[in-house]
Amino acid sequence: MPEILLTTSIAAPVHRCFDLSRSIDLHTISTAHTGETAIAGVTSGLIGFGVQVTWRARHFGLWQTLTSEITAYDRPYFFADEMVKGAFKDFRHEHLFEEHQERTIMHDRFTYISPLGLLGNCADFLFLKRYMTKLLQQRNLTIKDFAESERWREVLPAQPFH
Repeated sequence: MPEILLTTSIAAPVHRCFDLSRSIDLHTISTAHTGETAIAGVTSGLIGFGVQVTWRARHFGLWQTLTSEITAYDRPYFFADEMVKGAFKDFRHEHLFEEHQERTIMHDRFTYISPLGLLGNCADFLFLKRYMTKLLQQRNLTIKDFAESERWREVLPAQPFH
């Protein structure tokens, strides 16, 4: 099972980084190059525990849909989303946030199982893991950009819900 581990240091409060990470609107901004749009479930604002979102995006020249659900939630330090339905056989994305000297250290752990058995394993090795890593890195850079500037106000409500 492929695993992608990323660490991003952000000069912003932990609660801001946490909420930006669960913002449907910011996710859409960070994946604009794929045309990704939330089409069902929560389609804007913040996603929370037990809530699902269905995304439609273009990857590798094909339009795909994927539904994920927040399956673990401890604001502002941890949440996990897992695929309910989509192209992967399975995936889980864990988001961990630590406060460290007025910074937030954001850790991502993304594990997945590709479909198609041996063919899927070959795709992982040849291009899929690299593609997913770049997608997650772009997302994290967008979170960092918004969190470290006043742009966070564009996508977060005045009173974030818990």
